[in-house]
Amino acid sequence: MPKYRVLDHQGRSMSSSYTSISPEKLSRLMGTAAAPMLVDVRVDEDFSADPRLIPGAVRRSHRDVQDWATGFTGQSVVVVCQKGQKLSEGTAAWLRCSNIAAEVLEGGHVGWKEENLPTVPADKIPKRDGRGRTVWVTRARPKIDRIACPWLIRRFIDPAAVFLFVTPAEVESVAARFDATPFDIENVFWSHRGELCTFDVMVREFGLSTPRMERLAAMVRAADTGRLELSPEAPGLLAASLGLSRMFDDDLEQLNAGFLLYDAFYRWCRDATKETHNWPTNKVKP
Repeated sequence: MPKYRVLDHQGRSMSSSYTSISPEKLSRLMGTAAAPMLVDVRVDEDFSADPRLIPGAVRRSHRDVQDWATGFTGQSVVVVCQKGQKLSEGTAAWLRCSNIAAEVLEGGHVGWKEENLPTVPADKIPKRDGRGRTVWVTRARPKIDRIACPWLIRRFIDPAAVFLFVTPAEVESVAARFDATPFDIENVFWSHRGELCTFDVMVREFGLSTPRMERLAAMVRAADTGRLELSPEAPGLLAASLGLSRMFDDDLEQLNAGFLLYDAFYRWCRDATKETHNWPTNKVKP
């Protein structure tokens, strides 16, 4: 079973276990393409007492793990129960019997909260389709907000989310006919609010307001609303976004390329804001 290789803020390798993972280590993986799938197996009573999820987690019952295990074939999985004990240990063991790389979150949901790490209100996540995916719809030809929001959803809410890009006038009708959640259009829940862009709204409504995410949100807001003075990095984001829109005719191809862009900006916001380029040295010759 593979180990994760995660670096701390100083670039040092953090230790790992074959059967468990710490909240700190999981939080470092979260938001990256290498993040494991998260399965929340808390019993209904515990979930009802705190109906929030670790970002990206999906609810499953430990009772029928044999039935849903195959859906995670080929993926790394972290199992979350209330305290990281019997339910997650047993579920992870069952998954490993199905040749699925499965670990237990140390301390479970309680341990995650004790570290003051973000959680997502379950009632803010749209209902899933028959294959367990959230489905979203927005205007075609995305530029900034309509790339940033899908990135946020895929990385922190639902890794399997589906995004439909349609003619602007048909977004609401498509949402109704295909049971999809509309975003970044007027008069819907997931849209601009005052000076905030849709990405801002999602970050706050989903409970993801960490310093690194707020920095990224400021960049997106500045580039999306034409207020480039709000963030020194916004002109670069705007230029890259418009460049991508000229490179791709297919919206889904552009979306996939945009994910890499936002992965890079997120990692900069998280790890590299104090790093500078030191060549040439620009030293004055005597």
